[in-house]
Amino acid sequence: MIKYDPKSLKAEEFINDEEIKETLEYADKNKDNIELVDSILEKAKLNKGLSHREASVLLACDNKEKVKEMYDLAEKIKKDFYGNRIVMFAPLYLSNYCVNGCRYCPYHSVNKNIPRKKLTQEEVRKEVIALQDMGHKRLAIEAGEDPVNNPIEYILDCIKTIYSIKHKNGAIRRVNVNIAATTVENYRKLKEAGIGTYILFQETYHKESYEYLHPTGPKSNYAYHTEAMDRAMEGGIDDVGIGVLFGLDKYRYEFAGLLMHAEHLEAVHGVGPHTISVPRVKRADDIDPTDFDNSLTDEMFAKIVACIRIAVPYTGMIISTRETPKVREEIIRLGISQISGGSRTSVGGYAEEERPHDTEQFDVSDNRTLDEVVNWLIKLGYIPSFCTACYREGRTGDRFMSLCKSGQIQNCCHPNALMTLKEYLMDYASEETRKMGEELIEKEIENIGKEKIKEIVRERLIKIENGERDFRF
Repeated sequence: MIKYDPKSLKAEEFINDEEIKETLEYADKNKDNIELVDSILEKAKLNKGLSHREASVLLACDNKEKVKEMYDLAEKIKKDFYGNRIVMFAPLYLSNYCVNGCRYCPYHSVNKNIPRKKLTQEEVRKEVIALQDMGHKRLAIEAGEDPVNNPIEYILDCIKTIYSIKHKNGAIRRVNVNIAATTVENYRKLKEAGIGTYILFQETYHKESYEYLHPTGPKSNYAYHTEAMDRAMEGGIDDVGIGVLFGLDKYRYEFAGLLMHAEHLEAVHGVGPHTISVPRVKRADDIDPTDFDNSLTDEMFAKIVACIRIAVPYTGMIISTRETPKVREEIIRLGISQISGGSRTSVGGYAEEERPHDTEQFDVSDNRTLDEVVNWLIKLGYIPSFCTACYREGRTGDRFMSLCKSGQIQNCCHPNALMTLKEYLMDYASEETRKMGEELIEKEIENIGKEKIKEIVRERLIKIENGERDFRF
């Protein structure tokens, strides 16, 4: 029998099937044990997180009163760590050439319906200018796995192009990278290129399901894929982002596996995941989500988000435009700290006036423009933040985590959010959004704890009005 060991570098030891099964059995046995549930909630109130086993008990518990307590606690923990800021980003699809056979993704190699496309550097430039003209400062680049069409050199060229473009007042200040598992040497190259977070979704932690869903291509190697974050960190990348594609397999198994992965990163590297993403299977070209019998209700999806927030309080949590505005509103409250806005999931989608659908990776459920999303967030009382300061100030890895866990990061993030929002309002916002945003900034300045910082922010806001840009703490 394979032994569970969070410090091991072997996938089947730190994501251990036997341990997950025992955890789910324990959760089933104790889901109505109110005394235990209360003790777990009390522990969670210390803001130090929970083990995968403790969190699994909360997820299994369906006592309405206790579920409400979980939601209230998740909301409080999110405010303690991230305040009322929501960081904005957009995905940029570079290429849909792919040699893998993933059964849930329309980019799989046997799909002959979709046209294959790869952006030239000139096309990357046009996409970036279109994104800058919306107001974006942070991108997540995506590409299929294809060593011939999308080698690491191509990705590095694209990153260089993205960072080089300064259009009007626009600039992409941070590029996060979501590409296939690769070598330590390639991760070093990405680090040298100045990337932010390296993101890779596990899709499913259940090995048997993983192998069924990935029948062909390099991604079919479960261990190589699951151990990617350790190679990324060995290659010098401080911040990594994990996630599963909820709906592919049994959600409780995935939930436990996801938290075990977070525990493993903390145990081995002293730094847990910088972000956790929670995408759900969605309809796409030749992919029907009803083919998967594990799809989640909105209610259970919200509960998963709340329980992840309670279990891993320090992590940034990401939701994309896969979800509807209604679902996004509910789960932002329960734990999400980063969202995409104005997204297009096709290769070359931003430079087109009409949203192209022929190369989309998945259906977008929230089709609003970035300005409409910013407007909506402000109305809900959130601060849309375009801040990228931590990466550029070296607050990454364990340095970021220690500031985040102690709550000190708020001293930087809150004023940075206000200043980047001010930039957005001056350069890109509609009249209504600008007016509401200005009122929000005025109100939120009063929530800055230190008088000196408050004073500096006021001075910088005036400078931003006068055309200066890119201030940060």
